[in-house]
Amino acid sequence: GSPGARDGREELRHSPEPCTKMTMRLRRSHSNSQFVDSYICRICSRGDEDDKLLLCDGCDDNYHIFCLLPPLPEIPKGIWRCPKCVMAECKRPPEAFGFEQATREYTLQSFGEMADAFKADYFNMPVHMVPTELVEKEFWRLVNSIEEDVTVEYGADIHSKEFGSGFPVRDGKRRLSPEEEEYAGSGWNLNVMPVLQQSVLCHINADISGMKVPWLYVGMVFSAFCWHIEDHWSYSINYLHWGEPKTWYGVPSFAAEHLEEVMKKLTPELFESQPDLLHQLVTLMNPNTLMAHGVPVVRTNQCAGEFVITFPRAYHSGFNQGYNFAEAVNFCTADWLPAGRQCIEHYRRLRRYCVFSHEELICKMAASPEKLDLNLAAAVHKEMFVLVQEERKLRKALLEKGITEAEREAFELLPDDERQCDKCKTTCFLSALACYDCPQGLVCLYHMDDLCKCPRSKQYLRYRYTLDELPAMLHKLKVRAESFDTWANKVRIALEVEDGRKRTLEELRALESEARERKFPENELLHRLKGCLGQAERCVSEALGLISSQETGVPAPALTVEELRAFLEQMNQLPCVMHQIGDVQALLERVEAFQAEARAALDVPPPAPGTLQELLERGARLGVEVPEGRRLERQLAQAAWLEEVTATLRSPRARVPLPVMRGLIQAGRTVAPSPAVDVAMAELQELLTIAQRWEEKAQMCLEARQKHPPATLAAIIKEAENIPALLPNIQALKEALAKARAWIADVEEIQNGDHYPCLDDLEGLVAVGRDLPVRLEELRQLEVQVGTAHSWRDKASRTFLKKNSCYTLLEVLCPCADAGSDSSKRLKWRQEPGLYRLDAESLGLSAQDLRDPGAVIVAFKEGEQKEKEGMLRLRHANAQKAAPPLPGPGPPSCVCGQPAGPGMLQCQLCRDWFHGSCVAWPRLGAQKPSPAWWEWDAKFLCPLCQRSRRPRLETILALLVALQKLPVRLPEGEALQCLTERAITWQDRARQLLASPDVAGPLERLAALRHRLCGAGFGAPAKVLALQGVDLGGPQNTFPAPPQVSLEALSAALPRLQGPVLELSEGTRRPLEELMMEGDLLEVTLDEAQSIWRLLQATRPPPLALFRLLLEVQHPKTALGTPKAAPGTPKAAPGTPKPAPEPPKTAPETPKAAPGTPKPAPEPPKTAPEPPKTAPGTPKPTGPMQLLFPSSSSWGSPESPLLTPEHSPCPSFAPFLTESSG
Repeated sequence: GSPGARDGREELRHSPEPCTKMTMRLRRSHSNSQFVDSYICRICSRGDEDDKLLLCDGCDDNYHIFCLLPPLPEIPKGIWRCPKCVMAECKRPPEAFGFEQATREYTLQSFGEMADAFKADYFNMPVHMVPTELVEKEFWRLVNSIEEDVTVEYGADIHSKEFGSGFPVRDGKRRLSPEEEEYAGSGWNLNVMPVLQQSVLCHINADISGMKVPWLYVGMVFSAFCWHIEDHWSYSINYLHWGEPKTWYGVPSFAAEHLEEVMKKLTPELFESQPDLLHQLVTLMNPNTLMAHGVPVVRTNQCAGEFVITFPRAYHSGFNQGYNFAEAVNFCTADWLPAGRQCIEHYRRLRRYCVFSHEELICKMAASPEKLDLNLAAAVHKEMFVLVQEERKLRKALLEKGITEAEREAFELLPDDERQCDKCKTTCFLSALACYDCPQGLVCLYHMDDLCKCPRSKQYLRYRYTLDELPAMLHKLKVRAESFDTWANKVRIALEVEDGRKRTLEELRALESEARERKFPENELLHRLKGCLGQAERCVSEALGLISSQETGVPAPALTVEELRAFLEQMNQLPCVMHQIGDVQALLERVEAFQAEARAALDVPPPAPGTLQELLERGARLGVEVPEGRRLERQLAQAAWLEEVTATLRSPRARVPLPVMRGLIQAGRTVAPSPAVDVAMAELQELLTIAQRWEEKAQMCLEARQKHPPATLAAIIKEAENIPALLPNIQALKEALAKARAWIADVEEIQNGDHYPCLDDLEGLVAVGRDLPVRLEELRQLEVQVGTAHSWRDKASRTFLKKNSCYTLLEVLCPCADAGSDSSKRLKWRQEPGLYRLDAESLGLSAQDLRDPGAVIVAFKEGEQKEKEGMLRLRHANAQKAAPPLPGPGPPSCVCGQPAGPGMLQCQLCRDWFHGSCVAWPRLGAQKPSPAWWEWDAKFLCPLCQRSRRPRLETILALLVALQKLPVRLPEGEALQCLTERAITWQDRARQLLASPDVAGPLERLAALRHRLCGAGFGAPAKVLALQGVDLGGPQNTFPAPPQVSLEALSAALPRLQGPVLELSEGTRRPLEELMMEGDLLEVTLDEAQSIWRLLQATRPPPLALFRLLLEVQHPKTALGTPKAAPGTPKAAPGTPKPAPEPPKTAPETPKAAPGTPKPAPEPPKTAPEPPKTAPGTPKPTGPMQLLFPSSSSWGSPESPLLTPEHSPCPSFAPFLTESSG
């Protein structure tokens, strides 16, 4: 619709030109003479002053601007029409007025987008920033302007039954949440408000759209609702759900006629053709204009979440500030009924159709007065009385006109359009006049003369009720309206006992039920009645409780004597009869008699306990508290306390606990004072003081830092025995002394035994002794022994264990009995320390077995065999794998458990493959130069096989000598002895094999070859090419340390290596390989193992791939341009040791050996020494070892030439070193 001016002038504009291009049309005289006569003023009939001559845009008549009434000061702009055209336009049918129906359909979202875009474009700013004052000013400017027009759209009068309500509705279409359920039944829900019990509209069966059923309104900026009042002058309520504000203008109901007069005065031509123009909702007039003519106008801005209520016949209009959504409905209360009747009379004068029949509504409510609210019944009675009086007068007038025929008609069953008065359009209900000859005609009795021209005999009355039935309905309404007064009178008489008769509870309940059934409103009398009933029912309930407790003995809430008297007085003052009053009176009399008897008993000193107890029991049965009862309780409590004190202190059976003593003292403070009580309290307090003093002394002994010897504690305990009280601290001291004596006995037993005690036993004794609050002389000696044992174990751990090792010392010293289980070894390596099974457990040793040296030796021997068998199985299984494994997806490898990758190293013992980045590898470039490639230390043992540092045998012997001095037995010490015996046994076997003719000859040839290589130099055309800067020999064949050869030189010389340089028969090589495997299982470094490994290396071709791999791992850039480890190479597993660091230029300091241990081989001199006759570092059998291993007296021939190969560097080697180093 358009909020453009709704007065008559704007409605007359029908120019096809756009509103923004309105032009003034002024007709002037033309040069052609044939048109001169036609341009003359229709009022003065002159054609002069043609510059002030106007041409009508409707009929082309001409008028002088000064001839018009009223005259125009100047030529108007835009379209102008003469008074005749204006009159003709005003007399057009009403359909010419109104808002055009839009052709486009919107969804709520699309309408909002259109509305926001329109407002933002119109005001050239965001919609939320446009002030309401600016919108209001622009709206009225557009309404008053005749030069421009703005068209907007308004989604008005949308039926909520069809499109849905903005409030929750119980329509069964969807399930409501608990919060929605609350709002669905709320009276503020506009779907509920019209049909509330206090609303008149709930008695109309039809769903009147807009009145009983809410309408929805979706607005945009400038969309307006014109001046109007509600149908039937009802109330209206509008709720703005969301969106921008809605601006309202309102006129009070008392000024409604004034507003109508002003509008008729300002636009008389509009009201001549349409008297009910204001009911068409098409008229807008500026509030300032109305106020200028004395009409009071109020305004407000309704924001989202706010209600606006209009009262009966209160004119209102307004417009929307922007995109919003509102919902509105009508409602009628009891005070509306007179206004509704006046509205029907007003409609009758305007000949306006009714929405519903007011008479039918009144009669329907009068037919069921019991369903009406009390106030509504009174209002309906007044309206019904007026209605009956008016109906009597009209029917009497009908009789006077000679109309006697009548028929009953159920008008409520007829459609409204079939029972409307032909004259005033009022919907008839009580009566109507019809004609037999004119069946289509029907008029109300107010227009009985306007039915037809037929004789009165042909006309007849159609009525709904007879004149006898209407007074009966009126009487029922009166009874309903006056029933409250009757009821109130009866209640007043009953509550104030005006007739001197108290009502029963049943009579009072009947009065309350009557008020509830007749739906009387809440009032003071009803509240008093409910209060009286509540008090009476509580009194009856309490009285029955008192009486029943007397009869059954079940205790009830006790009352005091004063409360009982007040309760009886309350029952007597209530305006109702209660049969329990006599029982309560009898109870009060019994209580008073008991009081007199109790006072008499207390006045006789001293009262007998039996009498007191009997009186207390009788008083308890009364169920009423009396002051004398408390005095009886105090006297009885005093006697009972004295008896308890006497029984406690004089009992020879047991000592008194301190809590009991304190409890008696605390209870004694609560009893009534007397001389006997004072004496007993003094005795208890003295005993408690003495007991607490001894407790404090015992506590000091238990907590003191300076512990006392057992004799002192025994003396304290003996003195405390004389106190007749149970002392917990003394008892604790006694228990501590008993534990100390038992501890001393255990120490003596261990020290006097046949064997040294185990470390675990001593640690347990030390822990127990430290916790005892007794000074023990033996404890210090045990602590020293334990500390010495720990020191030895720490030293052994530093000797054997690698840094951050995941193994314990005992695991390293014992054979790996599960060596054949590859998965368990890898799992052990990846797990945190302490989560896997100890090797001692895998050997089948329990904690008790570790204390038995024989069991340890037997298990060690069995473990050796299991380790060897398991390793053979593991080597066989790993030999089946690809050598080397192909990189890429596959089974897990290495200690990290990841698939194989580039740069895999093979362990020489278990034959498994490992990533070079996960393990420590031999460093070729960090070794001393050796001219023989088979002496290069390229031997790799994985961290699963080489679990420790593998110290030399002489270092282990030093640990054994220190172990013999310990007066304590350790499982690690016995395991170390077994390991040493195993190593020496293997060394004997190795020396015997190396000294055999089959092996000694090849060794001599290998030594001679090495000597020739040293003499020939690097450039000699020898079959075997040696490199400088590499030395993996042992201490017995050490060269002077020349400068190290660069890795590039080593890498460049690899293609010239040749081999094998030695041949051994299968019968000779196999024992060597078996012995080599057993030597690699030992966690000890032996020179014989190195010799066997070199001999076996010489029988094979040079491992060029291994050398290149080692050079790549050490320095990737030097190995023939090979890049670093491929991406994705797995990282080292947790706990994997880092690669061995570069050896220091000076030999590390050899740890000092224990007394009696053979010293290790001295550091080789820088100049070549004479070849020793015996292998350096080989210990001779000394006293301590003979004591440990008497069966191993012979360790092999120390003069064996196999252990002392020539190692002097040749003279020609130095120039080559100098040249290559440059």
